[in-house]
Amino acid sequence: MRARGSSVRGSSATASLHRGRALNRRKRAGGRLATAALLGLALTYTAAKAQTPSVIEPTSPAAPNSSNSPNAPNAPNANAAANPSVTLAPIVVVGTTPLLGVGLPLSQVAANVQIVRAAQLDAQHRTTLTDFFEKNLPSVSINEAQGNPYQVNVNYRGFIASALLGAPQGLSVFLDGVRINEPFGDVVNWDLIPQAAIDTIELMPGSNPTFGLNTLGGALAITTKNGRDYPGGEAQITGGSWGRKTAEVQQGGKLGDHLDYFVTGNAANDNGWAQKNASRVRQAFGKLRYTDADTTLALSAGGIDNNLLGMQTIPRSFLGDPRQPYTFPDQNLNHAGYVTLSGEHDFNDAVRLSGTAYYRRFVNRNISSNNNANFGETLPDGSINTPQATNVDSTVATDSYGASLQLTLLGKLGGMDNQLVAGIAADFANSHYTSASQDAVFTATRAAIGIGGFTQRVNAKTRDANLASYLQDTLSLTKQWALTLSGRYDWAKKTIGDESGKQPLLDGSHVFSRLNPAIGVTWHPARSFTAYATYNEGMRTPTAIELACADPNAPCSLPNAFIADPALAAVVSKTYEAGARGKIGAATSWSAALYRTTLVDDIQFISAPATAQGYFQNVGKTRRQGIELSGRSRFGPLGVAASYSYIDATYRSSWVESSPSNSTADGNGNIVVHSGDKIPGIPEHTVKLRLDYAATPKWTIGANATYRGGVYAQGNENNADPNGKIGGYVLIDVDTAYRITKRLQVFATVSNVLNKRYASFGALGQNFFNGPNHTFDGSAPVNEAFVGPGAPRGAWLGVRYAWD
Repeated sequence: MRARGSSVRGSSATASLHRGRALNRRKRAGGRLATAALLGLALTYTAAKAQTPSVIEPTSPAAPNSSNSPNAPNAPNANAAANPSVTLAPIVVVGTTPLLGVGLPLSQVAANVQIVRAAQLDAQHRTTLTDFFEKNLPSVSINEAQGNPYQVNVNYRGFIASALLGAPQGLSVFLDGVRINEPFGDVVNWDLIPQAAIDTIELMPGSNPTFGLNTLGGALAITTKNGRDYPGGEAQITGGSWGRKTAEVQQGGKLGDHLDYFVTGNAANDNGWAQKNASRVRQAFGKLRYTDADTTLALSAGGIDNNLLGMQTIPRSFLGDPRQPYTFPDQNLNHAGYVTLSGEHDFNDAVRLSGTAYYRRFVNRNISSNNNANFGETLPDGSINTPQATNVDSTVATDSYGASLQLTLLGKLGGMDNQLVAGIAADFANSHYTSASQDAVFTATRAAIGIGGFTQRVNAKTRDANLASYLQDTLSLTKQWALTLSGRYDWAKKTIGDESGKQPLLDGSHVFSRLNPAIGVTWHPARSFTAYATYNEGMRTPTAIELACADPNAPCSLPNAFIADPALAAVVSKTYEAGARGKIGAATSWSAALYRTTLVDDIQFISAPATAQGYFQNVGKTRRQGIELSGRSRFGPLGVAASYSYIDATYRSSWVESSPSNSTADGNGNIVVHSGDKIPGIPEHTVKLRLDYAATPKWTIGANATYRGGVYAQGNENNADPNGKIGGYVLIDVDTAYRITKRLQVFATVSNVLNKRYASFGALGQNFFNGPNHTFDGSAPVNEAFVGPGAPRGAWLGVRYAWD
């Protein structure tokens, strides 16, 4: 599949395969032409990639990089410029299936795909990956419901990827081809992703079925670095506001003609901008890779040991000092280790086999404090419920493992170029969930001090088994038109078992299966223009949390309580999208997209009759539809990138919900949600602007401006409570870097330059701290909006040193 002497020009499937082979031959010959590196099993396959990671390219709201994408190409390769015979137009090849395979030219991808490169991450020096997403990617917003910068909820086109158990996960996330949505709850722990190891990030919108379960609104595929493309090393340290100190080191290189390696490690200590949201982060990653003319094998491994404190949401009445917590402790201890073996082999110019196998171990321990919502009530035995609070200690331990194979065949069909991809995947996981609670009282500072010992509430084990097969066929109807048909059959079995001997209703087994289809067409009449249209379907199976709290006859007081195990239907997504992208001249690029995703059998938490308890249930339809517009240009030393996103997210069915803190609730604490009501937490309008200015050859200055519109608070699903809306805001960040020598660079960043007070998340609830100085007063709780306040202005200074 690495055809000797093949041209990299053209957009047919065969040409895309030949590009990979021709570029690898030039690399082996010692050329430094930008290359589409085969990074083990990855979902992004990008030609024309800059070979020197220290070269900082301007970033943009959308990051695909091609002749007709909304992003400027990387800097021209010096050797290519010196040798006109190898000067090639940049061509992006996008991974549209879980494993790399050959990929498709961007001109044949029927989606508004976005790509972020390592150089773009480096240029802005952001502490967390999710912060970069929020400030740069169209249709992406975050909310800080957890009160910790490493544990935010990421929202893309109205679909969420969150570390919070019970959240309706709608995005799938992959690291080197391995799905990292944790099997227990499908949660995404963003603090487990080693940012220093990232080579490229591909954000694929829609319900692309080939990416499998949870791909309701999109898939995020992250590819890690390798030593051949990132030779040499660098180290950097930063320090500044809130006692935040970080250190990072990475090293890559070749070991002979066929082996290369890459290792990185980083540490961060952060006292937190608030009183109780400190963080300690430790991450390590390494990869050893073998490559020859036809084969690539990669073995990678990583480990994480993080300690994250959260301040929770706070009532609006606390905003006189937004640094104060509502109650504490609230702590997450995340430990993870993983190993991935990936490879691919070209049997000839028309056949490529790719595969991957992995094992992951993840342990989360959560320690949280909670009000006793039933304080002061009379119990069945006639006594009074007097504990003010409960402390909950929960642990989830998951072992997951799996393997996948993918075959790519290139050839002719009816005289037309054709690419056929066939794949199979098997993923398994065993999880053990335990939860215990103890009664507690609050101090004057709202610390929950335990009374007596812990009592076990839940002891359950779950097993997940997911089997899948998929096909994707791309037919080049003409030089301008391409048709892609794909489908994936998923079979998923979830088993829940009670380990305590006290909750037999937990025992149960559920099987879900579905064939999800997709069709897309692209029109590429000129190098500077591509238009496309697509329809695709995806599926999300209910999580163990939802299944264990889905019985109307055994309602849960909390969404994450384990009580019973009835059946729920899988959520099915159906997405339509149409769009176009192109270039105007050499420096200006743009993209536009229209989309609509409808969820069938969406899952919501429903009130139980005449109680404040509830259960999960399929409620009907919800819909997210919108517009994405983005563009970028360069005017001499000034680069400008901008985007606008509109998201209309609504319920399309009606039901009764428990929301006793909603001012429109009835005597039982219920509200009626109607078709057409807005879904909370999703901003209608977002605007993003990025400026890059090269003041001198050594000095760069950058700035981000982000506007996010207001959102409805959770609990205000009927949109009727006047206090249940969170206002919009504008944030401005700046960054600058100065290269003292070829190897030494200093940089600085300032976030929230205007020191704006804002909140990114809201929920209606009861405030139990209405005594003097916000002390506990359980006799008179007040219905109030709780918010997740954002960080004030912060500034950091860093130094980076690189070596060969």
